[in-house]
Amino acid sequence: MSHGTSTGTKRSADSLADAFYPLFAYLFDEDGDFVADVERKLAEARMADTVELYLSRGLAIGTILGGVLWILGTLVGYGLFATGVVDVGILIGVPVPNETLLVLINTLKIPALIVVSGLFFGAIGLGIGFGTIAAIPYYRAGERKREINMLLPDAISFMYALSVGGLNQLEILEAMAKADDTYGEVSREFQSIVQETEYFDTDYRTAIRQRSLETPSDELGQFLTDMLSIVSSGGDMGDFLDDKKDKHMRTAKQEQEMTLETLELFGEMYMTLSLFPLLLIIILVIMSMLGEAQQSLLYGTVYGLIPLTGLGFLVLVSTVKQDDPGDGYLDPEAGGERLTARTGAGLLHLGLVEKYVGDFAVFDRIKSREGTYETVALLKRPHVFFRDNPLFTLGLTVPAALVLVGNAVWSGAAPRSLDGMISNPVWGTFIYVYVPIYVVFFPLAVFHSWNVRSRRTVIDKLSDNLRKLSSANDTGLTLLESIRTVADTSTGKLADEFDVIHAKVEYGMGMRPALIEFNNRYHIPRLARTVKLVSKAQEASSQISAVLTTAAQASENQDDIDRERRSRARMQVVIIIMTYLTLLAVMAILKVRFLDVMAGLSSQAAGSSGAGASAAGGGGGGAAQLSDGVDTNLLSMLFFHAVTLQAILSGFVAGYIRDASLLSGVKFAVVLPTVALVTFIFI
Repeated sequence: MSHGTSTGTKRSADSLADAFYPLFAYLFDEDGDFVADVERKLAEARMADTVELYLSRGLAIGTILGGVLWILGTLVGYGLFATGVVDVGILIGVPVPNETLLVLINTLKIPALIVVSGLFFGAIGLGIGFGTIAAIPYYRAGERKREINMLLPDAISFMYALSVGGLNQLEILEAMAKADDTYGEVSREFQSIVQETEYFDTDYRTAIRQRSLETPSDELGQFLTDMLSIVSSGGDMGDFLDDKKDKHMRTAKQEQEMTLETLELFGEMYMTLSLFPLLLIIILVIMSMLGEAQQSLLYGTVYGLIPLTGLGFLVLVSTVKQDDPGDGYLDPEAGGERLTARTGAGLLHLGLVEKYVGDFAVFDRIKSREGTYETVALLKRPHVFFRDNPLFTLGLTVPAALVLVGNAVWSGAAPRSLDGMISNPVWGTFIYVYVPIYVVFFPLAVFHSWNVRSRRTVIDKLSDNLRKLSSANDTGLTLLESIRTVADTSTGKLADEFDVIHAKVEYGMGMRPALIEFNNRYHIPRLARTVKLVSKAQEASSQISAVLTTAAQASENQDDIDRERRSRARMQVVIIIMTYLTLLAVMAILKVRFLDVMAGLSSQAAGSSGAGASAAGGGGGGAAQLSDGVDTNLLSMLFFHAVTLQAILSGFVAGYIRDASLLSGVKFAVVLPTVALVTFIFI
């Protein structure tokens, strides 16, 4: 059903594109720069559409969206101008000497405004519809370029390991094409080379040359061009890959340096932007005291500008991602049927027995017993389950938070109106905001941090252990014997895992399935690339000292990059937190030294207003005039809500800069609002 639906949608889109092809031919030159640029980006993004069909579809979508917004804009214009909601007076102010012309202008003024509003909205719809479609290839090509550049050093190390293992040029290309579970978009570029040679009878030199021209990454394009020269001249592929490996490792460090410098710039920008709403709130409060500002501007600043500033900065930071591409899982099919069946085993899928259920009664009993065993294991150790699946805590905490807040509202413990919230802002905000934060975010932060820490411990000594493996293997020990030696002479989580791998192989499991199973338990992209390299090389020979040395070099290079990134990111997090604490301190001072003083002056003015028109009465009248129309309770609520929203957003921004993950910011989004809550409770 879903396949038929997608096919029907594709046919409808193609029919729409065919219908608008004449418009494309009229507006664009098929040999022009814009069309050629979009065609190149379609190829770089690996999108199968022809440029004519794609741009025609974009014109169709833009025209349809423009037509809808044109109708909407016309209706809005009619509702505003024709019905008198907006008084249309003098538009330009130019004197008209002719009375007849003046009557004509007044007659056509409102219809012209309606038409212009419709055309304005229609042009916006056309621009958004066509512009979005035209921008998609650029975005996808940019994402592919980023991933290729990040994975290229490790991919070259992988190819070097294969060449050391004795594979020829074609075998290296084929192995690289099959490694998409680890090397992602780099592998897909090599898939294109292999597919062209296999299915289109293209010479692989021509396929390499074509891919070097169509890849979105200049780095990969240059690498393929240099590889082509080695292939054509019959040079030593191993030496070539060794040189390129070292070069691209240095390039990766340089690119990381540029990324970190960009993030430092963004951190300075955030420090300035996050203080702008504070300054605006202060200005609006002063204007409110003078009777020249509306409360709607304060509401807009607190509930509109602050969230938009934080979300906009998150989007800006996301354009300079520093995450590790890939999910860290290796294809279990490479480890055989048993490993494939065990992957994802749990309460919903019990593993290999699922394949034989229904054939014999004994398998039904095994499935029943296995299901009971998995259920009891989960109930005995639920914390381990939530550690491995932190997001599953939301299934318990979100309903619990809704029940707690709903019960508070139903019992009357929480304010039920805006006036109630204004009169007691701290308690009302605690019920509606802080209770969900603590109930939902706190368990998620604890289990996510535990999950990350438990998985990262396995790579703490990865580089050292790879060096030890290389040294042991260089003495003549097989890979399995080297693993046993390192397990006996090392400490840490990785040494324990080496001991488990050795035991599995000793009891009949293959080395490759054992390595894949070990990797998928932790699913760290960096670990997956190392395991992929070692498991592929050991298939050719047990003496892979050079491969292990290469893996150790790649791991050490990644250690240097991660160390520099953590150091720089730590400074950015400190800047964000200190900026927020500065904002909180200013808001607290305004609350204590400004709003409370104004409230005291207002009460004094009210008390002295009945004493007559004396000198004291005149002074009180001045204070009353300053504080006239200023609701100090309302301003106190807005201040508290402003620092709370800023705390939550600053927490997520800090987490995203630190680890390129929103979940990493959950712990900051718990701690920073707590500081605001404690501050406003005691002031």
